[in-house]
Amino acid sequence: MSSRKPASRSRRRSAGADRRDAWSNPLIERYATREMAAIFSDQTRYATWRRIWVALAEAQRELGLPIRAAQIRALKQHIDTIDFDAVRRHERQTRHDVMAHILAFGDQVPQARGILHTGATSMDVVDNADLILMRDALRLLTARLAAVCAVLADFCERYAALPALGMTHLQPAQLTTVGKRASLWLADLLEDLRRLDGLWRSLRCRGLRGASGTQASFLRLLGSGAKVRRLETLFARKLGFDACYPVTGQTYSRRVDAEVLAALAVFASDATRACNDIRLLCMLRELDEPFGSKQVGSSAMPWKRNPMLSERATGLARVLMHLANVAPATQAAQMLERTLDDSSAKRLAVPQAFLAADAICAILHRVFAGLVVYPASIEARVRAELPFIAAEDILMQAVARGGDRQALHERIRRHAVAAAEQVKRHGQPADLLERLRADPAFAGLDFSRLLDPARHAGLAERQVRELLRREVRPTLAKLKRAGLFAPPPEPEV
Repeated sequence: MSSRKPASRSRRRSAGADRRDAWSNPLIERYATREMAAIFSDQTRYATWRRIWVALAEAQRELGLPIRAAQIRALKQHIDTIDFDAVRRHERQTRHDVMAHILAFGDQVPQARGILHTGATSMDVVDNADLILMRDALRLLTARLAAVCAVLADFCERYAALPALGMTHLQPAQLTTVGKRASLWLADLLEDLRRLDGLWRSLRCRGLRGASGTQASFLRLLGSGAKVRRLETLFARKLGFDACYPVTGQTYSRRVDAEVLAALAVFASDATRACNDIRLLCMLRELDEPFGSKQVGSSAMPWKRNPMLSERATGLARVLMHLANVAPATQAAQMLERTLDDSSAKRLAVPQAFLAADAICAILHRVFAGLVVYPASIEARVRAELPFIAAEDILMQAVARGGDRQALHERIRRHAVAAAEQVKRHGQPADLLERLRADPAFAGLDFSRLLDPARHAGLAERQVRELLRREVRPTLAKLKRAGLFAPPPEPEV
């Protein structure tokens, strides 16, 4: 047995991101963008705590509490210079993360130690910071998804008129177009985009509520309810919020987290739907994902060109949809003014849900921007099924020439069954067209006109162009003007 002692907790934590003897989160290492990972980093989270302490001190000073401008200036100089080793030392003693950060901040700015956190409870810091981080993450995700919708919109427009075989129950149905099929993905993602944009705008500040949400500590400090309201208004505005939630317990309602993660989960389901369609169309050789010149599809089968990006997206989406279940369960478990069992679950579920959503956005952008379409393969499948699809038109034309509708319907049915047998049992091309041409009941019909694919795609092209003109382009233009348009960087893996 080895006599080597296990690494201490502090040593394990300070080993850094380059360690290879401990699990690292693939969402950060492989999938999500650096911008999203930075939002939920320790540096950003705890610098946000310090911004909150500064905002609290500034608001209190403006309302007459004995806080000097020099103290606030000193605090501001150290917002981003966090001594994490000092924090760890304090937390080993206090067993309280917020208190450890207060002490470490006070060590760096001793002249302001006495005014830090005055009247506040931990959730006055932690909850407001979490809302800021979620607001920033939702805003970034909105910009990412806008870029995704833009490249998909271009794809829809390019292929709005290209006929393709529509499928219901995964069986041949009427024709659609390549652009119309992709517009189904776009319409869903556009609704996700609008919901995310609305969510980050609607988030409110938790405010300054104290230990049980009654603001008793701030009332004692300031002496009147009017001053407490003024304090909270000043505080919220310094953090970029126009309003606070009207009532809270010790925490803001975890229903907010549930709503946010539900929106991410719906986005994940929409992404899955689109990527599964792409996987099926790759199998049918109608589409291909972008594929690098030296990319390897299989270590054993050199010819393979797998839809690995869409597969990766659906896998991440599955994780995200499960993570979203944590938030309503946490809300349901809250008792009275607050219980602490939300903390550990929230720390895991919320950041990882956003990281997964960000990674999915990056994948979708890459896939939609580089989709390869094979018109000849698409046309071959259309031509193979077109005689069956055109059967109703053929029937109507024959009836218009004086035929008996029921008798003609039976003739077409028998020919169609026989033609299908040729395909299924004998592996031969469907010969329905030849059978109908040879049947005297259909003599004289202009089969070439009846078998024009564009005739059978209905209003597919018009629907695509109207969606783009009325819904997609105006929404994207509005977001671009607001600076909410950010294509993700090219992923490293």
